[in-house]
Amino acid sequence: MKLKVKGILFDMDGVLVSSIGSVERSWTRWALMHGLDPVEAIKSAHGRRSIESVRALRPDLDAEAENTRIEDWEIADTDGVEQLAGVGDLIARLPEGSWAIVTSATRRLAETRLQAGGIIPPARWISAEMVTNGKPDPEPYLKGAELLGFAPQDCLVIEDAATGAEAGRAAGCKVLATTFSHSVESLEAADWVIDSLEHLTVTILPDGQGLELEFQPLPRP
Repeated sequence: MKLKVKGILFDMDGVLVSSIGSVERSWTRWALMHGLDPVEAIKSAHGRRSIESVRALRPDLDAEAENTRIEDWEIADTDGVEQLAGVGDLIARLPEGSWAIVTSATRRLAETRLQAGGIIPPARWISAEMVTNGKPDPEPYLKGAELLGFAPQDCLVIEDAATGAEAGRAAGCKVLATTFSHSVESLEAADWVIDSLEHLTVTILPDGQGLELEFQPLPRP
């Protein structure tokens, strides 16, 4: 199918770079330190700001201090952090000002992971400390669309997590999800799902008309 949009709002982890090993090692370490089930801690951490996961899992702790601890571990652990397939070719074709990153990571963590993945950060992005409410709240993607200067309905959100897809839909954006970390069944909030960005092509339309994206959505159950 073909889709016309003016801007693209990319999630980072699981869309542009794979950081799953670093995330799982850091959250397992933190969970064991505080007597929690590592599997549940990792599940809670996917697709949302880490400080919100800390508050949900251990509301009795100093969330700011614990969040900094986890973030320091993740920044120090870039083993296996790499650019995902199809990303380099895609972003190389996008005009400046047509895309932004909207991530649940802080800026310093995002910069570390983008560098590890060989991606030059765009001029425009929204990171964890720039919003009051993280995903699945629509605030991050509303701010991302505003940053590009486009209406939310003219933007495509690209996500891999259910919480992020929910945030994009709540913001009024179109949502395309990949199956890097979640199954097709769990990505109900996405308008379309594909395997990876390898299966997405982009054409720059003339006279400032925006972008035309072409992809083949996966069938829904």
